[in-house]
Amino acid sequence: MRGEDQRSEGFFSYVRLESRIPADHPLRAIRGLVDAALGELSRSFDRLYSRDGRPSIPPERLLRALLLQAFYTVRSERQLMEQLDYNLLFRWFVGLSADDAVWDATVFCKNRDRLLDGDIANKFFVAVLNLPQVRGLLSSEHFSVDGTLIEAWASMKSFVPKDGGNVPPPKDRDGSGGRNAERNFHGEKRRNDTHSSTTDPDARLFRKGAGKEAKLCHMGHLMTENRNGLIVDARLTEANGTAERSTALEMIADNARPGCTVGGDKHYDTFGFVAESRALGVTPHVSQNVKRRGGSAIDDRTTRHPGYAQSQACRPRVERVFAWVKPIAGLRKVKLRGLARVEWLFVFACAAFNVKRLMTLRAGATA
Repeated sequence: MRGEDQRSEGFFSYVRLESRIPADHPLRAIRGLVDAALGELSRSFDRLYSRDGRPSIPPERLLRALLLQAFYTVRSERQLMEQLDYNLLFRWFVGLSADDAVWDATVFCKNRDRLLDGDIANKFFVAVLNLPQVRGLLSSEHFSVDGTLIEAWASMKSFVPKDGGNVPPPKDRDGSGGRNAERNFHGEKRRNDTHSSTTDPDARLFRKGAGKEAKLCHMGHLMTENRNGLIVDARLTEANGTAERSTALEMIADNARPGCTVGGDKHYDTFGFVAESRALGVTPHVSQNVKRRGGSAIDDRTTRHPGYAQSQACRPRVERVFAWVKPIAGLRKVKLRGLARVEWLFVFACAAFNVKRLMTLRAGATA
């Protein structure tokens, strides 16, 4: 017999939220890892909050919500709160019951500085790597490094002379001014030493290569291990021509031990980078740039070994991180301003990638 399409609503629900989540859903395993990592940060959270006053929203819930934003490509925190209001899966992962009210989106703005001061993103990143089920997956002998541009949340119109020189006011096509009026930059020389962005002073005008357009951006740097492609270090600096190599050397000094190998693309094939890497006791397995003036800094003494070819085969794994962090986790054009805040978000997104990568490795091991 056909049932009737009745729209009566019950006042009470006797089904636990836990039972509505499929037993094989990936977020179940992810929450176990995340809760274990957040448990290691309990003392750090205690130092950030006062013992008196009204209880705040637990920082663990804020971080779980930000992980969902990265996993599901939620464009803004306001949309995240909208989905958290009606999505039972999101409620369960964050730790809310079906009847709990969601918080306002401005809570993230008020708590971001507190989490930034406590360096919570970096501590969460390290806590994930220190989990017992993760340490056995990490390689301590072979690494890869790479960098990418993170476009700043600033318009090219905000890139004006530092000395407040004469800048023609922007005008619309009809000759009138306005907030988003057009501006003609033809014939105007703009350089980072004479200009800066009024929206994000930490952003720098930079282009990735010849023929590419210049953008206001920051530069993100990664160091991954070659066994499973997990990120072991993530940093963000201002964008300039030497930031990739100098930051890579800093990451090598902090994470690699003598006798290790480090792969990289042709941008790292300079005599300075190769010499400093060898001074640290590390063998640079960078791609040869034969078109470079002076030739490649890597010769047959390095390329003839089978390990060099293996490092070059593993090196593209670091680029897969950028292929996830930028379009999926929302860092193609970051919506925060200032180098410190953008770095916080970049490191946290890399921690989210490691969690996602761990689930992929676990699924492959059980297949």
